[in-house]
Amino acid sequence: MGHYHTYIPEALISSMSEVEVRQSVVLKPDTTAPDFTLHSTPDQSVSLSQFRGNPTVLAFYPADFSPVCGDQMTLYNQVLPEFQRFKAELLGISVDGVWSHLAFSKDRNLHFPLLSDFEPKGAVAKRYGVYRQQDGITERALFVLDSNGIIRWSYVSLIGVNPGAEGILKALESLSESK
Repeated sequence: MGHYHTYIPEALISSMSEVEVRQSVVLKPDTTAPDFTLHSTPDQSVSLSQFRGNPTVLAFYPADFSPVCGDQMTLYNQVLPEFQRFKAELLGISVDGVWSHLAFSKDRNLHFPLLSDFEPKGAVAKRYGVYRQQDGITERALFVLDSNGIIRWSYVSLIGVNPGAEGILKALESLSESK
């Protein structure tokens, strides 16, 4: 499967906001989510394909230990039982290394994997259209995949805004209703 990119003429870009430009390249619903394998610990990797058969939530976030990211991941940890009620798996993804993820996960007592999109830096985020090249981090972006690995909902938040869990829960609810 090739990379998904939307061509946007330069004249149009100058009249669009930064968020509008970014959202135009983010993978859209009804797109097959690109598979990936990323490290969750120094000696363990996780592949997206392992989660086929259940809904999966991908939570791309800019950086471990930043205030908004800490709040966002802590919130998801608190609502994890709600995600699990829909048999959904949650994966946090940033460009931080596995050691940073392990320290952050321990500090916040997180009960879901944090995956390191570290080397090549942001390769997975780029495939999803959510890498901020100029900053070297990922967007604060959410994707809800159905049990077949099809994106059913996506959302990009402003970088300094915690998107919360409501959109994810609504997307999971609509997946369960469509069965």
